[in-house]
Amino acid sequence: MEGQGRPMVRRVSQSLVAWFFVWDVVLTAGTWLAAYSVRFYSGLFTAHRGVPEFTLYLRTLPLIMLVAGIAYRFAGMYEVHRLRRFREELAAAARGVGLMALLVMATSFARQAQYESRGAMVMFAVGTLCSLLVARRISWTGMRRLRARGVNQSHALIVGTGRLARRTVRTLRAVNWSGIQPVGYVEDEGHRGSGADLPLLGSLAELPQLVEKHHIEHVFVALPLNRYADARRVFTALSQTVVDVQLIADLPAVAGMTFTTTQIHGMTVVGLRENPHHGLNVIVKRAMDIVLALIAIVLTGPLMALIAALVKLTSPGPVLYRQERCGLNGRSFMMMKFRSLRVDAEANGPQMTAKNDPRRTRLGAVLRATNMDELPQFFNVLWGDMSIVGPRPERPVFVRQFAKSIPNYNARHAVKAGITGWAQVNGWRGNSSLRKRVQFDLYYISHWNPLFDLRIVFLTVWRMLFSKQKHAY
Repeated sequence: MEGQGRPMVRRVSQSLVAWFFVWDVVLTAGTWLAAYSVRFYSGLFTAHRGVPEFTLYLRTLPLIMLVAGIAYRFAGMYEVHRLRRFREELAAAARGVGLMALLVMATSFARQAQYESRGAMVMFAVGTLCSLLVARRISWTGMRRLRARGVNQSHALIVGTGRLARRTVRTLRAVNWSGIQPVGYVEDEGHRGSGADLPLLGSLAELPQLVEKHHIEHVFVALPLNRYADARRVFTALSQTVVDVQLIADLPAVAGMTFTTTQIHGMTVVGLRENPHHGLNVIVKRAMDIVLALIAIVLTGPLMALIAALVKLTSPGPVLYRQERCGLNGRSFMMMKFRSLRVDAEANGPQMTAKNDPRRTRLGAVLRATNMDELPQFFNVLWGDMSIVGPRPERPVFVRQFAKSIPNYNARHAVKAGITGWAQVNGWRGNSSLRKRVQFDLYYISHWNPLFDLRIVFLTVWRMLFSKQKHAY
């Protein structure tokens, strides 16, 4: 969170902004002409209303460039800073191109222009967005490589010397592509700890002089929550400077949720346990689940039929085993598996599976080792009880037991349980460390995005085919 009420002149590199602006406008103009060529001269599309003259598109080019520059500026595409994330840039570019396309269509309507093609307009908008993002990625990749080699560096002070401050230094050194070099700690006499990895440069009252002396452009306030008043002192002390001030929140390392900030009537509210699967994300996640589950059922249908027949022929009892598990928000559902244990396996009550479990059937040992006993769970996904990717569901009796001894265990239930998950592809499954499993599950929840799901699906298939599955019994 940035300091408020002071200029942020150094945050933006004017030369970099100019670089991006020029390329954005040039690429937009090029895409406008390219869309015309593809639509009318590529031979891929039929021009039922005839081919408009190229000069008509060419005459519109200055207006397109002007509209693009205005739209991109208002969409926040030039809020350039060292810690800007790709998803922020993607959102800004999507807003900018969307606004630009709407303005172009509006001006065409106002001028009663008859030559703009809807097909060409769609290609223009999509092509512009793709070309801008590719150009930005190329530019940032080059810039980050230069910064990692010591070019275009900026200096930072760390306020505090405790655990959070030292972690901040380690993080800045790890993300050397940002070009932010920590030069020292700043802390008052009574709170100084062991910050031996960097020199202690002075006290909070000396911050303005230290900023001037060491040519500081960034100040990271890394103080514990019980020193909120000192954080306010830092902002006050730096109110007349132009440095970039970032507040490092002293929050739990793993809360199992995505941290969010919201403005409510001028008041900043920080959400510590916000579920990432909300709004549009719910629709995207559910759509991916349905598509992937249907594909999996079609591809594995013959195999499931064969396994069902083998289970029936090799041991008495039902083909499918339905077991109560805890899913979203802790609600129970009946998870399906191919039966791999004897019918009387739990005559003495629920038990965790173990290596060389004597309750397994001979076919069941093979099914568990290859994970093929899990295939019927694709139907659980279609019914909405489970997701393709998520924390593995556990039985209620064990959930109550684990929740008492493992911190944040119940945070796993903030999302749907999955057939596979981040913990599983990293080897934490079966009779392995529960704490590690929870750690990986909560990491997945707080870092979820569709590409992360696809990565886990790919790793799951890869390791099923080419790796020995640890703790698969």
